[in-house]
Amino acid sequence: MHTLESKYVRDQISRRGARLNDRSRNPAGEYVLYWMQSTHRFEENWALRFAVLQADKLQLPLVIHQGLDPTYPHASDRIHSFIIDNARELTKRAAQLGHHYRFVLRHRRDDDRRVVDALAQRAALVVTDLYPTAGVAERSARFAARCAHRVVAIESHAIVPSGIFEKEEYAARTIRPKLLPLLPLALQVVEDRCARLEIPQALVRDLPGEPLDFSRVSTREAVASCDIDHQVPAVPMPSGLTAARTRLAAFCAESLPRYAERRADPNDDEGSSRLSPYLHFGQIAAAEVARAALASGHPEQATSFLNELVVWRELALNFCLRNPRFGTLEALPAWVHKTMGEHRDDAREATYTLEQFEGAQTHDALWNAAQRELVRTGVMHNVVRMLWGKHILQWAPGYTEALAWMVHLNNKYGIDGRDPSSYAGMQWCFGKFDRPFYTRPVLGVIRSMSLKRAREKWDAERYIARWSA
Repeated sequence: MHTLESKYVRDQISRRGARLNDRSRNPAGEYVLYWMQSTHRFEENWALRFAVLQADKLQLPLVIHQGLDPTYPHASDRIHSFIIDNARELTKRAAQLGHHYRFVLRHRRDDDRRVVDALAQRAALVVTDLYPTAGVAERSARFAARCAHRVVAIESHAIVPSGIFEKEEYAARTIRPKLLPLLPLALQVVEDRCARLEIPQALVRDLPGEPLDFSRVSTREAVASCDIDHQVPAVPMPSGLTAARTRLAAFCAESLPRYAERRADPNDDEGSSRLSPYLHFGQIAAAEVARAALASGHPEQATSFLNELVVWRELALNFCLRNPRFGTLEALPAWVHKTMGEHRDDAREATYTLEQFEGAQTHDALWNAAQRELVRTGVMHNVVRMLWGKHILQWAPGYTEALAWMVHLNNKYGIDGRDPSSYAGMQWCFGKFDRPFYTRPVLGVIRSMSLKRAREKWDAERYIARWSA
């Protein structure tokens, strides 16, 4: 096990970090501030590790601030509840571990008070998460531009430090041979700890912003008080590290032994890991998940699972970090643009509006069932997710609308939406990370997926019945 001060840790941080401005540290700073944005955990959090080291170096206490406001796209009961429930657990864990963690909830859109700015004014420097989607990168850049002191962002999403891959990788086959040899080193365990200097209670009482008092308010009450979309309800999926570890343990014991077989059946709720919401919000480290899979005693199945957890997930992160157009058609390769140009005027089997897609009102019962699963549960099995995306591409009036509507539906309803893997998966439907196939109407040489063939591979009627209107 490595100590926090080891050369291994310094090397890892150097390959995960980026300076967001050219300001110096504040010599009058009263603490180091870690602004928690995308990595909602204390364990294996590289940004937090860097903040602890900086606090100790400067002989200052550490303040961990997480804020939630109603202005992010698709702010809803669903997303707010999942974040707040985790913050409730973090508050308890912080007291046990010795961190000073504060969660501040902004209720109204017209409340323009920026608690993080007020905290930053008194900080020696600010450390935050490096993350390309969910508006984190843009929010961090705006903050760093107006902050008078140094702002550093550290990536904790990947197992292998993302900075190792400085250019965009174009397929799993190009990143896999570079990534997997680095995995054993990246999976080595580091002993986490708190900053050595405790924060004085007088300073705690004087800090700006009022943390949410979880002892006095329920998650439902907190969410109801916010100016967000209350038409997208919370889902019964438990949030937090405890829930993630419970699910991980069950997956490794019960599902992983037959993972390659079971993951292909959308009717098997336990066949896949179902960890994507926890990984998206950073409630559990991907490295912890990988180590558990490797220790399960099923090496072949673990290898198959790690292909998804490591290769495809870190390819997605690389794509979103290195290609700023990740959410647009401009991110697609030249051969896709060529085939779309040749087939943009093709007659479509059917054409629907966004409202019809959102309401699961297409002519195909299987597609409609997939949309209902997403709307009702906040997740969608990966097998039907690919079918879902491929047919929005074929049934939207144009390619631009198809991608925009796919992003809208995924990010509005998906607990694991707004994630690098989401964008990579949606772009895969258009040919990203793939190769040309045989020419077909509308798709051109983009890979097709057949709803009819899906019915031959697994019990689609059972799935349709489960997610009927």
